[in-house]
Amino acid sequence: MRDLTDRALDTASGLGASYADVRVVRRLDESIAVKSGRLEGVAAGESEGFGVRVLVDGAWGFASSHRLDLAEADRIAGLAVRIAKASATALRDRVRLDDRPPAHGTFEIPVAEDPFDLPIERKIADLLAADRAASGTKGVAFTESSFGAQREWKTFAATDGSFTEQVITHVGAAVEANAIEGDEHQRRSYPDAGGGWGAGGYELIRGLDLLGNAERVAAEAVELLSAPQCPAGRTTVILDPGQLYNQVHESCGHPTELDRVYGTEASYAGTSFLTTDRLDEGFRYGSDLVTIVADATAPLGMGTFGWDDEGVAAQSVPLVQNGVFVGYQTSRETAPRIGRSSGGAMRADGWNRIPLIRMTNINLLPVDGMSLDDIIADTDDGLYLGTNRSWSIDDRRLNFQFATEYAYEIKGGKRGRLVKNPTYTGITYEFWRGCDAIGDASSYVMLGTPNCGKGEPSQGAHVGHGVSGARFRNVQVGVGKW
Repeated sequence: MRDLTDRALDTASGLGASYADVRVVRRLDESIAVKSGRLEGVAAGESEGFGVRVLVDGAWGFASSHRLDLAEADRIAGLAVRIAKASATALRDRVRLDDRPPAHGTFEIPVAEDPFDLPIERKIADLLAADRAASGTKGVAFTESSFGAQREWKTFAATDGSFTEQVITHVGAAVEANAIEGDEHQRRSYPDAGGGWGAGGYELIRGLDLLGNAERVAAEAVELLSAPQCPAGRTTVILDPGQLYNQVHESCGHPTELDRVYGTEASYAGTSFLTTDRLDEGFRYGSDLVTIVADATAPLGMGTFGWDDEGVAAQSVPLVQNGVFVGYQTSRETAPRIGRSSGGAMRADGWNRIPLIRMTNINLLPVDGMSLDDIIADTDDGLYLGTNRSWSIDDRRLNFQFATEYAYEIKGGKRGRLVKNPTYTGITYEFWRGCDAIGDASSYVMLGTPNCGKGEPSQGAHVGHGVSGARFRNVQVGVGKW
């Protein structure tokens, strides 16, 4: 790839670009879907191409192609320069990039068992076994199970001399049981409604033990049909890690993306209540226990890499420190506007998209002192909620509502009866200020999602979240019909 990247950069520079970078990306995808014990579909795909991003007269230009030859490198670099020159005619403010050292080296996600080398028949058999175990539970109407894997080979080069190569592998799987009685539908998913995803190989799928958990979640789905409705009112809630990571994603990850603050995302998924006047002013985001970081170095994280798509090295960036808002997820362009250097949060969905600020691994750090079981034992009255079912949040990431698949009442420090259709609502900073207990490292897990959406045209992203479960006081809970 070195000849192609050198050619594209030389051409862009010769045509007037003050800066240029090029990404060459090859991506493999594989997915398996099973429904009610039968194979529904198998899909595999491969794509390869390159994208050139240039800066001319203070404006960006971008172009891409699936043809990997030197003549095409010339054409695409020239097209990117022409786009930048046209953009410069309507420029309001010139782009200014922060300084970073040239990026050099290689990075690869460790993989013990290559998911793409494993025979497809073996993966199908594992999924079918788990799905049939769930399907065999009396009262289950239907089941759905899935497996997915993605690998990217990514080469990055820039006119400042940067040249990096990375191999990123992600896998995920899930089993889901659905029970129906009359007009009521209840669902239980394992390990999560979006699947259990992580950075690594098929060893992560084996570690999930889908077969060993399939009958349990199926029985819970059936049990929910006759469970009482979740009570309404204000109470204490404990969020299981499988729900808490969704809460972190929506109410902590997205509002700390600095491009939202500046309005880049306003037309698609909203802006942010965390405006720059709240930075370095001691804004109380949560309780003293709440420390949140954007850590692109975390093991097993879906947002882990060696360098972002601007050649900025992976790092851990504080977002909330002991409850105080202290930082954003940034790029080389946005960081100078707040007097900082890029936190390395720029990523693109493949070779034909321009990089955007995307979550890396947005982690709520554990707190020594209490395990998740200890937190339950320390709670006299409340609800334990797990596994996200739906969510809604306003365009500023301020007012939210979540529904979970299940909840248990807590009475006298013990889990009580199962209740169905739980929902909870709140205002982001009030909710996090009410956090009075966070689990220690014993329950800390790295979870993630493969389908975080952002941008126009829309881009998906794989992001991670490390969490350990937490307790929140005075939360409004309610019920809903599904």
